[in-house]
Amino acid sequence: MIITLKDDMKPEQYTSLLERIKSKGFEANFDRGKEATVIGVRGDTRKIEENYFMVDGVKSVKRVSKRWKEVSREFKNADTIVDVSGVKLGNGYFNVIAGPCSVESEEQIMDVAEKVKKAGATLLRGGAFKPRSSPYDFQGLGEPALEILAKARDKFNLPIVTEIMEAEHLELFSTYDIDMYQVGARNMQNFNLLKKLGSINKPVLLKRGLSGTIDEWLSCAEYIVANGNPNVVLCERGIRTFETAYRNVLDLNAVAYVKEVSHLPIIVDPSHATGKLSLVPDMSKAAVAAGAHGLLLEVHPDPKNALSDANQQLTPEQFSKLMKDITLLSGILYLQSFD
Repeated sequence: MIITLKDDMKPEQYTSLLERIKSKGFEANFDRGKEATVIGVRGDTRKIEENYFMVDGVKSVKRVSKRWKEVSREFKNADTIVDVSGVKLGNGYFNVIAGPCSVESEEQIMDVAEKVKKAGATLLRGGAFKPRSSPYDFQGLGEPALEILAKARDKFNLPIVTEIMEAEHLELFSTYDIDMYQVGARNMQNFNLLKKLGSINKPVLLKRGLSGTIDEWLSCAEYIVANGNPNVVLCERGIRTFETAYRNVLDLNAVAYVKEVSHLPIIVDPSHATGKLSLVPDMSKAAVAAGAHGLLLEVHPDPKNALSDANQQLTPEQFSKLMKDITLLSGILYLQSFD
């Protein structure tokens, strides 16, 4: 339910309303906008009549029509800004997460971390546990990779982003103080994992499933937010269609649409979307133009010999050039916004 308050609401009326909300076991989520102050009532309000909250000082009460209530703009109109150990993603903030698909060695990670930071990346990615289509493909180094990533973070001051595949890894991730927990496309609907991620105080990067609709994707984000963790960043990484010329179809419609219906930040992963190195730079720039709040890019010091996703990873030199192009494009778009 959404409760809109009157401008002249008295303090005692405000206190009485909060007590009324809490008496039913609900939580109040505040959104103090420029036009009005709104309270989103968190909890199962289906059996509560709307007029129950229509008390003195209240302008209106309405139900949220979406299944994904708390991530919708109906529930909270102001954009959410997610802070990842000092790096912000969301309205007014654009940042790039870069690093190899898989952590292969300490030397590899230290090399790429130093170079992507110099080029402008603000977060470091790297897979410790890898969900692969074939059981014979490289599955990641596991815990040693987390230790390597933590060393790189401490040395280069780059918060780390890595994929968590199962709820049993939560304690392990906590041990290495992972800055952002990534939920991969194959785990988008791992509801047990999503609920557990809702109980921690760490940012979550939720990738869209290979065939996931936007409604399903936002419903999965709702699992995390409704269980207590509001720090969710969505990641568009391409969807599976009839097209076979490249790995997936990068759905940039989703960027504009999600920003319209949800307050959560959204970034784009052109590396997995295209699966083809030659397409990554142009699709990265297209994502920036579409209004994405950031990019997730794969960068490897020696892509041809990478243990996973060799065909889509940028070299540090290619990444550096792309970052310069993105900076130029961002400046042009910023100036055009004043026209």
